[in-house]
Amino acid sequence: MKKLLFLFLFVPICIWAQSNFEKGEKLFHAKKYDEAKVVFENVLKTKPSDIKTIEYLGEIAAIHKSWVKGAEYFKKLKELKPTEAEYFYKYGGCLGMRAMEVNKFKAFGMVDDMKQAFEKAIALNPKHIQARWALIELYLLLPGILGGSESKALSYSNELAQFSPVDGYLSKGRIDEYFKRYALAEKNYMKANEIGKSKITFQKLYNLYLNKLKEAKKAQELKRKFEA
Repeated sequence: MKKLLFLFLFVPICIWAQSNFEKGEKLFHAKKYDEAKVVFENVLKTKPSDIKTIEYLGEIAAIHKSWVKGAEYFKKLKELKPTEAEYFYKYGGCLGMRAMEVNKFKAFGMVDDMKQAFEKAIALNPKHIQARWALIELYLLLPGILGGSESKALSYSNELAQFSPVDGYLSKGRIDEYFKRYALAEKNYMKANEIGKSKITFQKLYNLYLNKLKEAKKAQELKRKFEA
């Protein structure tokens, strides 16, 4: 009798949670993020370890630039599912964005957690492109005394080149541009654009011409060809 009573009480709760989860999904995909957040938070009260619900809440937090909250959600996800590379990457990403908002002293205290998260994402998914990009940026922006290193940034760029030639050239161009080696950056961005022929590869080369090399004529010619 007690088992039957439990089933009568438990099953409606599961059905309610599922129907509300679907409602939250529809709101999320309709970009009604505030409404979706309320629905998912209610679902989480009855299913506190539901991976997809937590993931949606993490995404919403990131969309709202609530980096601390986003990091909390993705930290929980990487603990619940420690074999999922994306959760480690997104956790590190939230930490990275938060680090840009706080003072340097506090930001430097977050560096090790960021590195570990991105490195773990790569260990779980050896072809994780975004995690390598994140580490490249980290090693470029960090002062040398705190671990900043062009050679480490370049090593991740070389890894990218092995399975994504476009990202390999783009990342080398980014490193050259950061160190104001604009002629070398141009060559790498040109190679990336020749292969990728995408809005991203065009934009990188266009911005270099316009903002760094101050060659408006080259920029306009590139734009004309891209839009043709």
